[in-house]
Amino acid sequence: MIRPRLVAIGLALFLGIWLVDSPLHDVGAFGSRPALAAALTALMAFWWISEALPMYWTACLPLVVVPLSNLHGDSLLANAKGAFLPYLDPYVFLFLGGMGIAAAMQQWNLHRRIALTIMGAIGTEPRRLLLGLLLATAFVSLWISNTATAAMMFPIGLAIIAEFEHQAGRRLQGYGAALMLAIAYAANLGGTGTKIGTVPAAQLSGFMAQRGREIDFLDFMLIGVPFATVFLFVVWVALWRMGRHDAPDAASGSHALESERARLGTIQPAEWIVLSVFLAAALAWISGRPLTAMLQAAGIPATTALVEAGAALLASLTLMLARANGRAVLEPRSLRTLQWKTLLLIGGGFAMAEAIEGSGLSDWLGTRLVFLRDLAPTPQIVLVSLVTVALSAFASNAATVAVLLPILATTVAPGQVEPVLFAATFAASCDFALPAGTPPNAIVFGSGYVTIPVMARTGVVLDVLAACWAALWCGLMVPLVL
Repeated sequence: MIRPRLVAIGLALFLGIWLVDSPLHDVGAFGSRPALAAALTALMAFWWISEALPMYWTACLPLVVVPLSNLHGDSLLANAKGAFLPYLDPYVFLFLGGMGIAAAMQQWNLHRRIALTIMGAIGTEPRRLLLGLLLATAFVSLWISNTATAAMMFPIGLAIIAEFEHQAGRRLQGYGAALMLAIAYAANLGGTGTKIGTVPAAQLSGFMAQRGREIDFLDFMLIGVPFATVFLFVVWVALWRMGRHDAPDAASGSHALESERARLGTIQPAEWIVLSVFLAAALAWISGRPLTAMLQAAGIPATTALVEAGAALLASLTLMLARANGRAVLEPRSLRTLQWKTLLLIGGGFAMAEAIEGSGLSDWLGTRLVFLRDLAPTPQIVLVSLVTVALSAFASNAATVAVLLPILATTVAPGQVEPVLFAATFAASCDFALPAGTPPNAIVFGSGYVTIPVMARTGVVLDVLAACWAALWCGLMVPLVL
C-alpha cells in the first residue's frame, strides 16, 4: 500500500538533509558525500518505519540513487559496484538456499511432523504441552522463517485447543491465549539461533562480513541457540501463569496430538529425502570453517560465507532434481510461495550500510555521537537493547536492524561493537507486546484468544526482560565465542 502523504514527507526529509547547508557538507576529504548518504539513510529509515511504501520498494532505492551519485567516490564503476554488489552478497544466497529447503519441508509437511514429534516427546500434560509447543516452534524457526513457522503451527495450535475445549465442554480462554502466544513468541525467538532463522540474523552476518569479520554458522549457533533456549523457559513460566487457571487434563492433550499425527499418515519417501538433504546441509554449515580452510589450502579462494551459501544452494538444487512418487521433491509451485522480496530487503540493507561507510558518514557519526561511546560497557549495551526493542514494536525487525547496524558500528566503543550488534539483532526479534510488532504476533492475534491488553500485559514485561537478557548474554558470550 502506498501512502502519498508519508512518501512526500520522506522526500522532503531527503531533500532537506541533502540540500540544506550543514556540517555534513564539509567532512574533510569526503566533501558533501556524507550529506547525501545521510539523506538516503533518513529516507529509507522513514519509509521503512512508517511503511509509506512496500518495504521491498524502499529496499531498492540504492539501486536508483547510488549509481547516479558520488557516494563511493568519483568513479562511476565504484558507485555501480556499491549499488549492485550488495544485492548479490553470499548471505543473500545463503538465505535463498535456506528458503528452498524450507519450501521442500513445507511441501511434504516434514516441518509439521518434526514439531509434533518434539511435542509428543516433551509430554501431553498441559504444562508440558505448552513447553513442547514452545520448543517445537522454536526448533522449526531455526531453519524456516518466523512467519512461515507461525503460519504452520497456527492450525496445529487451534486444533489442539479445539480438542481441549471439546473434552472440557467449555471455552478455555486463558490456556488458549497461552498456546497462541507460545507460537508467536517461540517463532520470533527461534529465528535468533541460526543465520537463516530470521532476516536480521542474515543481515548481521552479512554486515559483519562487509567489515572483514566473518562469523561462521557454528559460532552464530553457539551464541544464538542458548540465548533463545534460556529465554524460552522464561516465556514458558510467564505463559503458564496466564493459562494455568483453566488448563485441561492430560488425556485431552494426548488425544489432540494423536489426531494431528493421524492426519499426516506414515512418513513418505520424499520426507526422508528432504530430511537427509537438510541434515547434510546443516552439517556443511556447521563445518563451514574447516571446509573453508580445506578449500583455501587447495588454492581455491573461498570464504565461510561462500561455502555456506554454496551448501544451501546445492541442497535446494538437489531437492529440485530429486524425485519421489513421480514428483519432484521440490516443485516449482512450492518455489512460488517463497518470500523472494525478502532477498531485496537484505540486499537493500547491505547497500545502505555500504553507502554509510563509503561516503564517510560513518566517520562523521563516530565523532558526533561520542556520548554513547563514552558510556561504560554495561549501560551501553543495555541502552542499545532497550532502544531496539522499543523501535521494533513499531517497525519491522528487519528494517530496525538495517538502520541500526551501520550506525551502531561507528558510534559504540570499538571493543563493544560485536556484542552490541549481536544484542541489537537479538533484541529486534524480541517484540512480544503488540500484534503489529512481528508477523507471528499478527497471525495469532487473529485466533480470537489473544487481545491487545492480554498481549501487552505479558509482552511489555517480556520485552524488558528480553532486552536485558540480550545485553547480558551478548556482553558475556560474544567476546568468548568470537
